[in-house]
Amino acid sequence: MATGTLYTYPENFRAYKALIAAKYSGAKVTVSPDFKLGVSNTTKEFLDKFPLGKVPAFESSNGDCVFESNAIAQYVGNAKLQGSNTRDQALIQQWINFGDNEVYPASCTWVFPTLGITPFNKQEGEKAKEQMKNAMTVLNNYMRTRTYLVGERISQADISLACNLMLAYQNVMDPSFRDSFGNVNRWFNTLVNQPQFKAVIGTFTLCSKMKEADGKKYAELHGAGGKKEGKSKKEQPKKEKKKEVEEEELPQLPREKKDPWADCPQGAFNYDEYKREYSNKDTLKEALPYFWKNFEPENMSIWHCDYNYRKDLTKVFMTSNLIRGFFQRIDKMRKNAFGSMCILGEDDDHNISGVWFWRGSGLAFELCDDWKVDYESYTWKKLDPKDEKTKKLVQDYFDMAAVVDGKKCLQGSIYK
Repeated sequence: MATGTLYTYPENFRAYKALIAAKYSGAKVTVSPDFKLGVSNTTKEFLDKFPLGKVPAFESSNGDCVFESNAIAQYVGNAKLQGSNTRDQALIQQWINFGDNEVYPASCTWVFPTLGITPFNKQEGEKAKEQMKNAMTVLNNYMRTRTYLVGERISQADISLACNLMLAYQNVMDPSFRDSFGNVNRWFNTLVNQPQFKAVIGTFTLCSKMKEADGKKYAELHGAGGKKEGKSKKEQPKKEKKKEVEEEELPQLPREKKDPWADCPQGAFNYDEYKREYSNKDTLKEALPYFWKNFEPENMSIWHCDYNYRKDLTKVFMTSNLIRGFFQRIDKMRKNAFGSMCILGEDDDHNISGVWFWRGSGLAFELCDDWKVDYESYTWKKLDPKDEKTKKLVQDYFDMAAVVDGKKCLQGSIYK
């Protein structure tokens, strides 16, 4: 297990690649608390170890000196992150390179002018935005039937590519831009909410409004020159302080902490009690009678769904992973919802269908941006609770019968 010191500046997404890999492997990596960019990396001692003077840079406890973010991540990571066979190793490297060559340059060109790091060039900015859109389209199509980039677990490909996307997701890819890339959003949100990611980056906040190029900030960071520079330095602390407060408060959007269910009628149905009935008692004899006895059509609704991309579903275990990922990303919906998702058909020819109920009369996923990631991959139909066909569907799905809706039930998962 690797141990050593990582030299970097705060919130360096390139350094995150190694720090997150270390969380998965258990490597003991300490970030140098005394490192100052532009000072520490210009000393003779630093340049003797890392001739380019670039960060992140890593020095192991046995004296190995490694630079370049992906190389450091490989050094401090483990075999599980790198792939167990030649095919997986090649695919992992493919997506790491994709992140470095297709995503990273476009992201920096688009984002850096909004942070005042580089001057704004409209032509280059529009070109970078288009390049990012193309890269996201490729990735979105690829992730349609996958939970992770390679295989069934997180690899270095997921870590490195997600880190390369962080700048854009945090600053410029607002809902209007990213809504077209639901599969990428699902994958990215899954990753940044993993404990190993959160231990390094904290809670990740998606961009709510696309940032624009900030010429004033660029001038402040790089100096306006002449006598005016002296004057701006006097005024700068006040302006900068105000700016920092604005930028810290706006992305957090504390008012959005409002309960997404707040505008839906409360009713008297006890979701927790029903879930206890379902978990601990016979479904047909006790749980379902309890459900129908207490169901409130004026305050609740029942929905049926079918997955839209049946032809993309191949292996049952991969389809099951798709369902688990969906459940994970809507975890906070649980208190007022219940659902049964079944894999119906044959091993090599199947689809996902489900029956759900929740508080309110509309599609619950539309109540909160965090819940919208997957639902558009399904066709949703509201069911009439008075119809006997609805009662039969609810019975079959909730009981996970051998045959559901006229099709063989291969596997089922309950959201509760």
